[in-house]
Amino acid sequence: MAAAADLDILAREIAQCRICVENPISSPLPHEPRPVVQLSSTARLCIAGQAPGARVHESGKPFTDRSGDRLRNWMGIGEVDFYDADKLAIVPMGFCFPGNDAKGGDLPPRKECAPRWHDALFSSMPKLELILVIGQYAQHWHLQNERSKTLTETVQNWRNLFDRPGKPTVLPLPHPSWRNSGWLRKNPWFETDLLPVLKSEVRRLI
Repeated sequence: MAAAADLDILAREIAQCRICVENPISSPLPHEPRPVVQLSSTARLCIAGQAPGARVHESGKPFTDRSGDRLRNWMGIGEVDFYDADKLAIVPMGFCFPGNDAKGGDLPPRKECAPRWHDALFSSMPKLELILVIGQYAQHWHLQNERSKTLTETVQNWRNLFDRPGKPTVLPLPHPSWRNSGWLRKNPWFETDLLPVLKSEVRRLI
């Protein structure tokens, strides 16, 4: 019960968080904050992603976009299980949509969120058995010196990372953005070798 109570407190504090506007590390967030997370004291599976996109900022729910469609396909689940907070937690590196860069792409996740919230959040989710670590920013945080020089090399090393001792287990993934379709074509082992293990683990944990 203590973990659940702690998580409820953290959820309320995160919902009211304005650190990236009132005390930013660099330029302040260019719009009103809208933190998007899915927290759970009972889930055994967590998605550790990058940051919400513009569509997620509008909806207030994680992965309500084409990236979410692809991610759910990778995992082999539908929206009912995906948005069941009793089964699945979602904790991105940045909780708010960071805005767009000059080319129209998303800016990197805000740097304020992870140092402020992540240690307390993961300490309050003690039942986690597997964390899906999506993209280079999440991999840098969760894998630290165990990650390789590039995202491709890190994901290629998924078996060693998945088999390492200790809990929770970590499984690195590329970002499910449709901009990464070329990467998927160049790395067919991701679909043939990694995805069957991912889907099996998701079935076990949800």
